[in-house]
Amino acid sequence: MAEGAPRRHTTLDEVAELAGVSRSVASRALNNAPHVSRAKREAVERAVRQLGFVPNPTARALATRQTGAAALVVSGEDPSIFADPFFARVIAGASAALEDADLHLMLCLAASDRGRGRVERLLRSKGADGVMLMALREDDPLARLAEEAELPVVFGGRPVGLEPRWYVDVDNVGGARAATEHLIAAGRTRVATICGRLDTEVGRARYRGYRDAMLAAGLEPYPSAGDFTGPSGAAAMAALLAHRPDLDGVFAASDNMAAGALRTLRKAGRLVPSDVAVVGFDDLPVARIAEPPLTTVHQPVEGLGREMARMLVALVDGQDPTPLILPTRLVTRASA
Repeated sequence: MAEGAPRRHTTLDEVAELAGVSRSVASRALNNAPHVSRAKREAVERAVRQLGFVPNPTARALATRQTGAAALVVSGEDPSIFADPFFARVIAGASAALEDADLHLMLCLAASDRGRGRVERLLRSKGADGVMLMALREDDPLARLAEEAELPVVFGGRPVGLEPRWYVDVDNVGGARAATEHLIAAGRTRVATICGRLDTEVGRARYRGYRDAMLAAGLEPYPSAGDFTGPSGAAAMAALLAHRPDLDGVFAASDNMAAGALRTLRKAGRLVPSDVAVVGFDDLPVARIAEPPLTTVHQPVEGLGREMARMLVALVDGQDPTPLILPTRLVTRASA
């Protein structure tokens, strides 16, 4: 360095890199915040000594207000939703990413006015370092609360009618379109769909993908209502058989609904795929054990949780990440 040149200050990012930890872990270790393992704390201390790092007083004041926890909030009606294979895998992905950052995961279900009140207090009181918000429906008050919150909020999937600043989503339109095009390419011309909830963006997006593929092929869309659950798929399939007994293909907007549809088809004596071909969406374990095994659209469910958590950690660290759309792909099995 030339004589008289100003000495460059070591950054927190450099400390974190040398210590082999995330920026948020390094910050909490420096400020004696909770939930940092002894090994990581010692690694940060060694890096500080080696680099001669001097903490910024303002950054120190901010870091000491961190709680060491992140919340995953699901807007749903049934407490058993966390046992759903989809949400269980989202939780697994988020938990793994937060563990890398030494952040604890809090699970919150906003299933009632009382539950939403708890979430509102969490957002207003900064009872967590940040929030991941999922399963919002149209006009859900949580969307407004999230927009007004001082905490960083990452949306898992986009809410209806809103374009939040930070979100992680999957290519629902493209995946549904690919599923429907697969059925059409196999010669199916009377293809119905079992929709997910149409008061959610994911339900609407998957219907749009199906509809676009049908119209592009000169075929008439034929939707039946579901709510992403197995029983709703079974009921929707029964309604389809009653009103469109000549149908030869079904795209179900979730694997759970597709599995329910397969049960109804089996009871009705319809062979899959020779009579009716069926395609699902998600690529959950139920797709592999279905009878017959289910052709489906794979979405990276654990990846969704993991990327939501990583985005939230980046926000807690003071970064400004960009929204992320994860890819989907068709997985062909025996049902179509």
